[in-house]
Amino acid sequence: MKRLFLLTAFALSLIAFAGTAAGQAATHGQTKPTKRDETRDKLRQLLETAGKRKDVNITFTQSTKEPYNFVGTMKEGLTTADSLEVVVSVTEDETIGFRVYPHYKGQYINVERAKNPNLLMRQLLNFSDRNFLFWGVDQAGDAFAGYTFTLESGFPSEALLVVLQSIKSTDRFVGEIRASIDGAGD
Repeated sequence: MKRLFLLTAFALSLIAFAGTAAGQAATHGQTKPTKRDETRDKLRQLLETAGKRKDVNITFTQSTKEPYNFVGTMKEGLTTADSLEVVVSVTEDETIGFRVYPHYKGQYINVERAKNPNLLMRQLLNFSDRNFLFWGVDQAGDAFAGYTFTLESGFPSEALLVVLQSIKSTDRFVGEIRASIDGAGD
């Protein structure tokens, strides 16, 4: 009798364990939104709202090539650049990065095509020292202004808006590097 009881108890515990394992497997099969997805959704909402503001005036769309990037172009109110291409990215490392690529004379400002590449690089380094946005060059040699946020303290809505409002000032610095790019002002 004791053996029958132990055997029944053992069988019931196996059934219970199998049911729990199956339930956990079903739960793991479901996809929960990741933190990166949640950040992207918050960023989408912020860019949609902020982009309509007169002091931002950029319509952002989600990139078809990279689902964690949003791309927009500023064309109005610029005095030197043809346009400012803005790429906002949500990274795997819990950061949001802004890259603002000035277009000048129909193309990116590229160090390798510049009339004076050394002077251009020195100017970009100097801009990083005295600007709100830092300046850099990507792997293709294209110059950009940028800003990176870490998300350790949560989603920085108001700080993101400040960066969006500051993008237009990039145009002024394109005017300062014109001589390095194509010799204008020589």
